[in-house]
Amino acid sequence: QVQLAESGGGLVQAGESLRLSCAASGSFFRVNAMGWYRQAPGKQRELVATITRDGRINYADSVKGRFTISRENAKNTVYLQMNSLKPEDASVYYCTVEITSDTFPYSRRDYWGQGTQVIVSS
Repeated sequence: QVQLAESGGGLVQAGESLRLSCAASGSFFRVNAMGWYRQAPGKQRELVATITRDGRINYADSVKGRFTISRENAKNTVYLQMNSLKPEDASVYYCTVEITSDTFPYSRRDYWGQGTQVIVSS
């Protein structure tokens, strides 16, 4: 069983910052890629940023230069530092991780968090 605990969402004004965190816990062999997606009302879920275990990073064009993804492998935790927030960044942000199971056949599977709300007022 794998659990993802997200935190850090909230209400901010445009131009301000927030930091999201997501910690994976439970029984597994290894956390592989980690990432953040977001979904605004009436829109499809979209990629925000991803980071591999060895630190390769991918950002959506809309957040490049403003958001920074990072991770602490020892804590199985991924962070999203969001600066210069805009009203269009308002969404529910979802953490996702790829986990390698600790039981045969040691398969990989994606897990999703429950989501954390980010509200940006103009």
